[in-house]
Amino acid sequence: MWGMIATWRMAYEGVKKGQQVLLNEGCAGDAIEEAIITVEDYPYYKSVGYGGLPNEAGLVELDAAYMDGDNFDIGAIAGASHIKNPISVARKLSKDTFNIFLVGAGATKYAEKEGFEIKNMLTSRASTLYANRLKEIYEKNLNPYDGHDTVGMVALDSRGKIYGQKWKALCSYS
Repeated sequence: MWGMIATWRMAYEGVKKGQQVLLNEGCAGDAIEEAIITVEDYPYYKSVGYGGLPNEAGLVELDAAYMDGDNFDIGAIAGASHIKNPISVARKLSKDTFNIFLVGAGATKYAEKEGFEIKNMLTSRASTLYANRLKEIYEKNLNPYDGHDTVGMVALDSRGKIYGQKWKALCSYS
């Protein structure tokens, strides 16, 4: 018996990939990471990963958290830039005995030192959407966070191990 659930439609393809891991009696942690990488790598989600909307400084800042439900090992990063797959960095941090939560430049430096791919996460599409959104916020006096969200996911594998994840892009507009 295994299972996997996630928030939002944007996680559907990722959940399908994670389910393949679970169907082959893989670890729920591997299924979560595989699923979230799929979401992070898809360039058309405006709130998550590559192609996500930038903050008011024009930077795509990301965060991710990963948790082992058996021993409560956790790892997290926040406000990080240029990390291709933040979930993988958070997962690695969950096994660290000293640093389990890193922010900003420290998270990016750690990721780079540990060999994770560093990449400009701002696409031309996201840059255009961002400019249009700033104009709309100003003209219509909107809350900049309307329509912005995150993806959360939980998986249970056939051995009864449970893992969870919460991921979001950090957006703030002036």
